[in-house]
Amino acid sequence: MPERQSTTRPADGTAGPDPTPGEESAGLSTAPAEEEAAAPGSGGGSFGGVRAPGLRGSLAWTGREIAGWSRWFWRQLTSMRVALLLLFLLALASIPGSLIPQDSVNAAVAADFRERNEGLTAVYERLQLFEVYSSVWFSAIYLLLFVSLIGCIVPRTWQFVGQLRGRPPRAPRRLTRMPAYTTWRTGTEPERVLDAAQRALGRRRFRRVRAETSVAAEKGYLREAGNLLFHVALVVMLVAFAAGQLYRTEGGKLIVEGDGFTNTLTQYDDFQSGPLFDVNELERFSFDLDEFHASFAREGPDMGTPREFRADITYWQEGQEGEQASIEVNHPLTVGDAKIYLIGHGFAPVVTVTDGQGETAFTGAVPFLPQDNALTSTGVIKVADYRDENGEWDQLGFSGFFNPTFRLDSERGPHSTFPDPDFPVLTLNAYQGSLGLDSGLAQSVYQLETRNMEQLRDEDGEPLRENLAPGDTWELPDGKGSLVFEGYERWASFQVSTPAANGWALIGSLAAVAGLAGSLLIQRRRVWVRAVAAPEGHTVVELASLGRTESSRIPEELGELADDLLPDAPVLRDPDPDPDRVTDPAAVRDAGDESGADADPAADPAPARNPAPDAARVPAPGRAPGTQPADSPEGAA
Repeated sequence: MPERQSTTRPADGTAGPDPTPGEESAGLSTAPAEEEAAAPGSGGGSFGGVRAPGLRGSLAWTGREIAGWSRWFWRQLTSMRVALLLLFLLALASIPGSLIPQDSVNAAVAADFRERNEGLTAVYERLQLFEVYSSVWFSAIYLLLFVSLIGCIVPRTWQFVGQLRGRPPRAPRRLTRMPAYTTWRTGTEPERVLDAAQRALGRRRFRRVRAETSVAAEKGYLREAGNLLFHVALVVMLVAFAAGQLYRTEGGKLIVEGDGFTNTLTQYDDFQSGPLFDVNELERFSFDLDEFHASFAREGPDMGTPREFRADITYWQEGQEGEQASIEVNHPLTVGDAKIYLIGHGFAPVVTVTDGQGETAFTGAVPFLPQDNALTSTGVIKVADYRDENGEWDQLGFSGFFNPTFRLDSERGPHSTFPDPDFPVLTLNAYQGSLGLDSGLAQSVYQLETRNMEQLRDEDGEPLRENLAPGDTWELPDGKGSLVFEGYERWASFQVSTPAANGWALIGSLAAVAGLAGSLLIQRRRVWVRAVAAPEGHTVVELASLGRTESSRIPEELGELADDLLPDAPVLRDPDPDPDRVTDPAAVRDAGDESGADADPAADPAPARNPAPDAARVPAPGRAPGTQPADSPEGAA
């Protein structure tokens, strides 16, 4: 750690003599230099000072070291620099979660990524990149940011409470040093001027303190309140985010027209929940998909653009009769604490497969998954209970495309050119063998495992492929049976979620915006009004303003205040002015002002190195006639 020199101060506050080079001590030791020099090898540390001999000395030194390092770490953690760094790291850490498939969002996509990127998978799993938001390193950043915000809020809150209980500082000795200043003479008595100033400042919602010859006022305390509100809102959002992850549920279900769903764990295609959520508390309801409606633009530059997606359902809650409802994109259905979202749609070809013995081996609608905006869809048909031409038990598999508006070319092969079923065609390949359903391994219903299957071929040895329109029959070779394309149904996929703490997250985000706006737009400023009786018999009025931040509004506000005072303290016009006589406001003030203890040293800044232009120091149009900038030699004429 860098060396640090310590300078001792006597009790009266005056600085003592500077240490000589030989007296400098290394590290952050608080022990006197001569003590360390007298005990070489005694083990002085960064915070522990001189280590006394023996076990007791070692324990005391270790305790001081631990306490010192703990205070240093706490100061660093609660500093604004570290808080901003943690916010940046949190945003940076969220990037992998949006680029790499997450197990908690879509396990199927994450599994497909692992299969296609075997080399990266080991690295990503070691770094927990498939579970970013529940990883150790993301949680560490999250918790450190939480602690940092708490550590910033508590002391600043006490400081703000002290400011609210405090009084505006009294007028400094020399108001001419303030960034905005004006003065004039009036025939009104000083008491009346100060009374009028108090009323004018009160109308502008300033906090006011009356002294013998001046009024001090301050405004803009809500700036710090907005800053604190912003920090508290961030904490609320972090807590809401954590609660949402701990208590949330989210599941997906694909339903073909005419089928239904019951909100139980076994009915979901995929399901995730927070570690503190009890699955026995799932909302009790069920619903049927009566009909799905989809329409698309058929002309113009937006051809093929969706116009309407709507799922008409009938749903039941426990102990209630069925109700009709429609679910549209971004318009979910709320049932109790659960929300049902419409997230996708597609087509499910209806097929009937007859085995080699003439018996029906499979019949039903099989959902195919869309691959593009024209709903070119892929899928598989698995026939597990099948007898071949010899009566032996076997299995069949079919894979291919369903194209709502079929087109075939040499580049893309079979594909769809429009999402509506204007010319529906089902294109299939056939396989025979083991589907791998008895292996005990999980298998996707949308993929066909062909490692233990043989593709059926025609007489020329080419793989069999058949394009089927609704109502067509495909006769499999060698008496293996047939497949009939009966038609198609529409399907819709739904997401059923039980959000947690969303209301708190919304409140926190709105409060953060309000607090940030307050901390940026509200300005903390002070105003002083002094009225002193001059020896000539008139009253010298001085107004000055000081802002905590630079703003053109400060001199404008002072000018408006001067306009408010003019009716009660009109400018005194000299009928026969003497150009050789100049009334010095400082001399008048020193003759009639309160004692120097009345001034607030903190509010009396040193002369500015780069004084503001005269126009910035004089009130806006409407100032008292005859007033001049504080820097002008005629300022008090």
